[in-house]
Amino acid sequence: MPIYEYKCTKCNEQFEVMQKMSDDPLTECSSCGGELKKLITGTSFVLKGGGWYVTDYPSSDRKKAMDAKKPASAGKDKKKKNPLKLDS
Repeated sequence: MPIYEYKCTKCNEQFEVMQKMSDDPLTECSSCGGELKKLITGTSFVLKGGGWYVTDYPSSDRKKAMDAKKPASAGKDKKKKNPLKLDS
């Protein structure tokens, strides 16, 4: 069920309400009776279970170990075997 956020135009109270999508939006503040406006907010979600982040992004220790395994010549400038010769 979605969570909607509302703000009162009179007392500026802000709150969240869990409502069905088919429910009518709230219109009156329960604290002061003022008019409510529905706010547009970012969604939130929780990734549960194994495999999230840990396997997708290496830790700093793992990254250092991977860099240490690379040969020293890797990443250095390589000479071209057949350089292009231009006639002047």
